[in-house]
Amino acid sequence: MRSDFSDTLFKIIDGRREELVELTRDLIRFPTVNPPGEAYQPCGEFIGRRLAARGFDIEFVRAQGTPGDSDRYPRINVIARRAGASAGPCVHFNSHIDVVQTGGGWTLDPFAGVVRDGKVFGRGASDMKGGLAASIIAVEALIDSGVELPGALEISGTVDEESGGYGGVHYLAERGWFSSPRVDHVIIPEPLNVDRVCIGHRGVWWAEIETHGRIAHGSMPFLGDCAVRHMNAVLDRFETDLLPRLAARHTDMPVVPSGARSSTLNINSIHGGQAEQQGGYPAPCVPDSCRMVIDRRLLIEESMEGVKGEVVDLLNRLVEERAGFSYSIRDIFEVIPTMADRDGPVARTTAAAIRRVIGRDPEIICSPGTYDQKHIDRVGKLKDCIAYGPGILDLAHQPDEYVSIDDMVTSAKVMALAAWALLHRIA
Repeated sequence: MRSDFSDTLFKIIDGRREELVELTRDLIRFPTVNPPGEAYQPCGEFIGRRLAARGFDIEFVRAQGTPGDSDRYPRINVIARRAGASAGPCVHFNSHIDVVQTGGGWTLDPFAGVVRDGKVFGRGASDMKGGLAASIIAVEALIDSGVELPGALEISGTVDEESGGYGGVHYLAERGWFSSPRVDHVIIPEPLNVDRVCIGHRGVWWAEIETHGRIAHGSMPFLGDCAVRHMNAVLDRFETDLLPRLAARHTDMPVVPSGARSSTLNINSIHGGQAEQQGGYPAPCVPDSCRMVIDRRLLIEESMEGVKGEVVDLLNRLVEERAGFSYSIRDIFEVIPTMADRDGPVARTTAAAIRRVIGRDPEIICSPGTYDQKHIDRVGKLKDCIAYGPGILDLAHQPDEYVSIDDMVTSAKVMALAAWALLHRIA
């Protein structure tokens, strides 16, 4: 890219700094909380109106029949496409518009879009409405630069990423929205720092384990069989057997932070016995059921079959060794690890744009958790997908979440440069 053109592009984006801030604030003010899926439609329509005014063709796609979809909470996705002057590849910027519950601990209104100390605060500011706003400003700056743009630019605002993406990118990917020949390159502006290119993520298996017992009067526990004690035996085996084995495994994936380069297991919740009675008094019974939800994060070197098998083997050994032990296990959710080629067009081009904008080599990373790349890769069969955007991942889902205005401006420049290079096949 000629330096005079990139300087022109940067000048356009710098001149829209306040517009970028106001766009981010406008997006934050839509309380797109998931669950249940509030304000998806008005937020999507807002995005559609803005991009339609810039020459984009707009389509709204409702993911009917997906989890949570209803007439009250329709799973509405917006996809905007602007064809260029000649044939060429399609570059797609995908952002999810849903945010998690606010929770406690906020010192300001989570949906006011407060601006303070060079930051925009609010639920979703970092994850990922700041990234969505930056991608919109990036493509608008490219259009307004006056340079000929071959191929096509797309921007989508999709839903339900925080609950697995089944009403959003998964639904669209099943129907060809994220597949060749429609789309060639995807950038997801997740909050992973402006000097990083994220090429993939670990996998996940969520499951519920239930131990079974026999109910009896609490004053005579010897007449029953305590399911909570059986679950304690499971926890003990996790501590003494499974967790040390997981900690000893290491991946070649560049996962950050470094602690996530090993396999991990989190105990999400435990529920045992009957609910307390009115007034807080316990039920006078031996619990006949105890349920535990586990969150197992796996490496690209592991198989989902092996991950599940080692937990089932541990439980089966307890059946053989512990009197009265029985269990059931239920799959909740699973994602296979994914990783794009760090030398692929979108990763290489974005890295080059980062070097041009901030003057240093980016860090190539993988995310410890999952995001919508999993659906673009596994369902859409599109491999050239990375995550790059403003914001700090550690701030996501936290009280007083924010995104730095400087980082949004920087990321808009990087995304604009990367899109230009990809459209012109300069990679």
